[in-house]
Amino acid sequence: MPSDVEREAKEKMHKSLESFKQELTHIRTGRASVGLLDTIEVEVYGTRMKLNQLANITAPEPRLIAIAPWDRTQLGAVEKAILASPLELTPSNDGHVIRIPFPSLTEQRRKDLVKVVGKLAEEARVAVRNVRRHLVDEARKRQKDGQLPEDQAHKLTADLQKLTDDFCGKIDEVFKAKQDEIMEV
Repeated sequence: MPSDVEREAKEKMHKSLESFKQELTHIRTGRASVGLLDTIEVEVYGTRMKLNQLANITAPEPRLIAIAPWDRTQLGAVEKAILASPLELTPSNDGHVIRIPFPSLTEQRRKDLVKVVGKLAEEARVAVRNVRRHLVDEARKRQKDGQLPEDQAHKLTADLQKLTDDFCGKIDEVFKAKQDEIMEV
């Protein structure tokens, strides 16, 4: 029984960590990253499609993303979708390829981005702690109902706390790496 609870905790905490990592791919660091465009949807052929499903996206230089749609007639739609996105990017269209230059970030903008990443890290830590709280409450309820002996409930609580500390440490490591990446000039 406790191993099932620990396995469930590990799975849910891992999902929180992966979600945090995924959100970080959308944070602009002054360096071109094709993952930054993953959320952009383009209105083409009467439906909405992800940009990476209708174009080849590359980063040929550290501060440039190149987008080559497979259907050149969709260049305007792709450019419009990038301009409408909340990423504040300015694409340039040469008729064949859309290029997105990434200017260097100012010191203040870097600090603001670190604050945003810090908030995301705290949200991820809270999600991990909520998993722990939920499962500890469940263990206490089972102990109260007589389904779980008191010593096993205490051991399970201690194991869940250790697991929580491990995942919070991993979140902190990811945060520190992203912070270093953002502050790098």
